[in-house]
Amino acid sequence: MKKVWTAFITVVVLSFVALIWVGTEIYQKQPPIPLEVKIKENNEILFSKKDIQEGQNIWESIGGMEVGSIWGHGSYVAPDWTADWIHREAIVLLNKWARNDFSLEYEDLNEEKKAALKARLVKEIRTNSFDNLNKTLWVSKIRKEAIQLNSEYYSKIFSEGHEKYAIQKAALTDPIKLKRLNAFLFWTSWAASTNRPDKDYTYTSNWPHEPLIDNTITPDSQMWSGFSVVLLILFIGILAYYYLRNHEKGEAIENPKYDPLLNMKLYASQKAVLKYFIVISLLIFLQIILGIVTVHYSVEGQAFFGFELSEYFPYSITRTWHTQLAVFWIAATWLATGIFLAPMISGKEMKYQVLGVNFLFIALLVIVLGSMLGEWLGIHQFFSLTTNFFFGHQGFEYMDLGRFWQILLGIGMILWMLMVGRNIFYAIKRNDDSKHLLIMLLIAVIAIGMFFFSGLMYGENSSLPVINYWRWWLVHLWVEGFFEVFATVTIAYIFSRMKIISSKTAGKASIASATIFLAGGIIGTLHHLYYSGTPVQAIALGATFSALEVVPLTLMGFEIRENWNILKHNEWVQRYKWPIFFFISVAFWNMIGAGVFGFLINPPIALYYIQGLNTTSVHAHTAMFGVYGMLGMGFILICLRLYSNNKWNEKPLKRAFWGLNIGLILMVILSLLPVGIIQAYTSITKGYSFARDAELLYSPTVQVLKWLRIVGDIVFSIGIFYFCSFVIKQTIRCLFNKERSTENAK
Repeated sequence: MKKVWTAFITVVVLSFVALIWVGTEIYQKQPPIPLEVKIKENNEILFSKKDIQEGQNIWESIGGMEVGSIWGHGSYVAPDWTADWIHREAIVLLNKWARNDFSLEYEDLNEEKKAALKARLVKEIRTNSFDNLNKTLWVSKIRKEAIQLNSEYYSKIFSEGHEKYAIQKAALTDPIKLKRLNAFLFWTSWAASTNRPDKDYTYTSNWPHEPLIDNTITPDSQMWSGFSVVLLILFIGILAYYYLRNHEKGEAIENPKYDPLLNMKLYASQKAVLKYFIVISLLIFLQIILGIVTVHYSVEGQAFFGFELSEYFPYSITRTWHTQLAVFWIAATWLATGIFLAPMISGKEMKYQVLGVNFLFIALLVIVLGSMLGEWLGIHQFFSLTTNFFFGHQGFEYMDLGRFWQILLGIGMILWMLMVGRNIFYAIKRNDDSKHLLIMLLIAVIAIGMFFFSGLMYGENSSLPVINYWRWWLVHLWVEGFFEVFATVTIAYIFSRMKIISSKTAGKASIASATIFLAGGIIGTLHHLYYSGTPVQAIALGATFSALEVVPLTLMGFEIRENWNILKHNEWVQRYKWPIFFFISVAFWNMIGAGVFGFLINPPIALYYIQGLNTTSVHAHTAMFGVYGMLGMGFILICLRLYSNNKWNEKPLKRAFWGLNIGLILMVILSLLPVGIIQAYTSITKGYSFARDAELLYSPTVQVLKWLRIVGDIVFSIGIFYFCSFVIKQTIRCLFNKERSTENAK
């Protein structure tokens, strides 16, 4: 055990050193926000630093990443505002010069004249005119005219609405706010189109792809992409060798003839946890309804089958709630599982455990409902900018809830950590064969409780690169990292209690799995930050180590086989058939959703062209629901199975399982993936702004593909209905003691 612990500690420490070092580089080398943006010819002040920073706050208040995207991060219906601004500004300048010099539009010129004007444009746009001494950004008078035209265009969109962008009417009407919003959009485009000092690439490493200003992929992105693929192949071979060499070396264990957990002692806190599953099921229902409305906005931007819904629930709010509820219900499922297993781990009911379970339940309800109301009020502009930051809509995908609600949720995480952690610590003191497995579980629980606070490391006026850095600490490292470790160890613990594997083997395997996963996962956080105003180190380390994340996912076929073989141990294992089936599904989607579709968008050369396209949505749905959602559902079923000793009606679960999996497959292959491929081809051949333009997204072919999604959505929704109705019915039976006697419950 000493070797595996040494490897684990070494990997974690060195990985965080690297991640934090890149973080310091991001702070130091982020695009500057000028004190003033001035016109060269007359010293006229166009924008101030206050305009840009408040413009960012205003963008956040109207939905931020839920209304289009910035630097590729955000939603898919409206344009990427950075790419769109750059392209529109370039066209304005080219046409002005063409009219002045040749009395023609740019497109009507011959190739020689086009080339001359394009060279002039590249010099105008890409030359860094930021005066570092005076913190002033200088722009030419003709560029001012282009900026003003763009500002008028975007002001009209946000004040009058835009159906094809799913932006509601009067989203923002205050002229001062509109001016400052445009100042922020200009700054993001300036950072993405202006060379870094003494470099031949922009602050965003030449993202987005825009041929008019020579924004093309950099040699660094190409080189590290190739290196990541080579590294992936190498480590797949190494891991396959390691697996074949070690996977049969586990401690032999005699399979019990009867279920060791059939008559396990029940505790009052476990019964108190059951109500979580009813609320979680209702949240899943609500999330699916919001998902249906949200996806419909991509074909009917202001209405839902003719009903003018956007006045009350615009796309920005339905998408916010859809993504946020996914995080809420999945996290709540895992947290509830931890609390349910806690007395099972310690063998006793800790003091005030029931009180803690009930208090946390009420707190979670308050946070979910309060944050949703705050987001609605924020998007409808009921709050000041500061009030919006704390109680309304922060504007960052998966972290939309206001800072006040974030802090409350963080306190809840600490309470959960203490409630579960003290039970694990008590069990560790027994010093039995499960010690190392429980230590690993305790580490995961502490990490979940503490690392949630990484989402509080930025402030109201922090810059976009800094916010994105800490945002991905939470979204990637917390959700995809430490929750993944928690899930692995939890499943191993349950199987060890079922005597399917020994505690020693489970402990060693869990530590090794966590080491392998975190070796790529911690530094791999940076693969979300290639083109987010970050230095080239993010590309180098992000590409290299995120490729390692995919390595263990390539062997998920073995995990599927092993989980399947568990069902053959003894007849009593069939009691756990459906939880195990959901775990098998997790392994499948881990391989496909996180592995195949994750690596599809992972190398810098791929993400350069397809970040923020529907290819991202493919990965998001198949990994977020396919892996974490299915895992949460499996956890619910395992808890209900442990609580109940009666035979289940398996028909609803069978329909749920196949409905969810087949529906997700159809959703991807009939709609999301084909649309993503069309967008990717357009981005590569014409430029990124064209791939996000309404002309493409409302073209006949893409519209047909969007409507085809309804096939998968219907099948998927049927699966959701059967699962949630089964869980609610089964939970109610357990609450009313119809599934198992609780006479000996403490």
